[in-house]
Amino acid sequence: MARITLIGKPGCHLCDVAQEVIEKVSADTGAGWRKVSIDDDRALKRKYWDKIPVIMVDDAEFAMYRVEEEGLRAALER
Repeated sequence: MARITLIGKPGCHLCDVAQEVIEKVSADTGAGWRKVSIDDDRALKRKYWDKIPVIMVDDAEFAMYRVEEEGLRAALER
């Protein structure tokens, strides 16, 4: 089950950086994650087109634009 969701789009530099943080935290904690493109979902595109990347933890908005490793780890411990 994915606890972390990265909402972004191809070619987004900030999305790539966020993915690196998520991959590291996921590998260390065992938390599952998934990546969703706003290009594949009209509702997500309308809601987040100017806010990506958006990081969700347990289906709740956690961060936009940037994610810090320590904060993500803390959110997963809750």
